[in-house]
Amino acid sequence: MSDCGCHIEAKNEAERKTLRIVLLVNLGMFLVELGSGILAHSTALIADSLDMLADALVYGLSLYAVGRSPKQKTRAAGLSGLFQMTLAVLILGDVIRRFIAGSAPEADWMIGIALLGLVANGYCLYRIAKHRWGEVHMRASWIFTQNDVIANVSVIAAGGLVALFQSPYPDLIVGFGIASLVLWGGIRIVQEARQAVMNTPVE
Repeated sequence: MSDCGCHIEAKNEAERKTLRIVLLVNLGMFLVELGSGILAHSTALIADSLDMLADALVYGLSLYAVGRSPKQKTRAAGLSGLFQMTLAVLILGDVIRRFIAGSAPEADWMIGIALLGLVANGYCLYRIAKHRWGEVHMRASWIFTQNDVIANVSVIAAGGLVALFQSPYPDLIVGFGIASLVLWGGIRIVQEARQAVMNTPVE
């Protein structure tokens, strides 16, 4: 019975279930935050929405990797890191554009939608927590979800500062901060993937 692989299959199925749930949550929040960010003229909300989209892609790659070879799991993690780094560059571009063109973010929208995102990401973090010490594709999901929670808290703080000072700069600063956080998360995962490749025995 010990060779039936039942334990491994149960673990794989648990990972698949978790990843399907967080994938759907992130896709839904991407649409909500993107629409709200455009209406509220908020760089921070738009940045957070794109982060949600990138995470949905990460979860999709991780879902693909479940049950596959260590090499395929490592490749999926590395791709997810590259996705995050590409996203960070896009966010930085939007921050620069709004800094030059000007913006007038709506603090109430920023705070309300970011609170909703915090609840969604807190739930995702809870779902992924049991898998955070697993293989590299699941560790990637854990790192990116942690970053999402930090980004949500930052947007809430930015909304408060926008309301307090009647200035768009807190929104732009947080947008830049989210981009930096996403870039650092992507770099971490690419480094982990490279290390995993080095530690994988040659077939």
